[in-house]
Amino acid sequence: MQIQSNLKKIRDDIRAAAQKSGWDPSRVTLIAVSKRKPRDMIQQAIDAGQRDFGENYIQEAMEKIDILGRKSAIWHFIGHLQSNKAKFAVKYFDLIHTVDTVKLAGEINRQARKIGKIQEILLQVNIARETTKSGAEENEIIDIAKQAGQFDHLHISGLMCMPPFFDDPEDARIYFKRLKQISENIERLNLPHTDMTHLSMGMSNDFTVAVEEGATLVRVGTAIFGAR
Repeated sequence: MQIQSNLKKIRDDIRAAAQKSGWDPSRVTLIAVSKRKPRDMIQQAIDAGQRDFGENYIQEAMEKIDILGRKSAIWHFIGHLQSNKAKFAVKYFDLIHTVDTVKLAGEINRQARKIGKIQEILLQVNIARETTKSGAEENEIIDIAKQAGQFDHLHISGLMCMPPFFDDPEDARIYFKRLKQISENIERLNLPHTDMTHLSMGMSNDFTVAVEEGATLVRVGTAIFGAR
């Protein structure tokens, strides 16, 4: 029951934040970040109507998805992805949020071609230039988009970022605004196999601010499942 009530509160908060900024709340998808969480907790969330789940670790995710079922949910890969794990990510995940090099995009494309899939991806921007986080620099992302857009088994569906953690979520707003600007800059280029449908930004501590600034995908774990 706690997971169900947590989900309801977060959805209510998303709706209020969207309406505050004039967005349609239905454009925002809540991704329940289920890394390090047992299968029974994920099943509770599914039973409570949660559809989208985010996983960070390939091996852990594969084991869960094999048991819960590939079609039981929409699966998002939100962790750092190594090229040698791309074939597993392509097999198991509907959307890969963390593509930050042309090399990785090319390997995902190669693996997707093997199984006849058009893989949906997001390009990850290291929005605050933090050395501890993955993602391409802002000045690299347009070139990556131009090159990755040439791959015929990829579809670039938007951008993702992880701003620094702030005690006051208002401090993250500038980074969410910037990702939206970058998205608009890429959209204007009319690149092949590319549209900026999604902005994956906002986590448990700052998702309402992210929604106000145009997030379409918010990644919430702790506020749903509790602290790890």
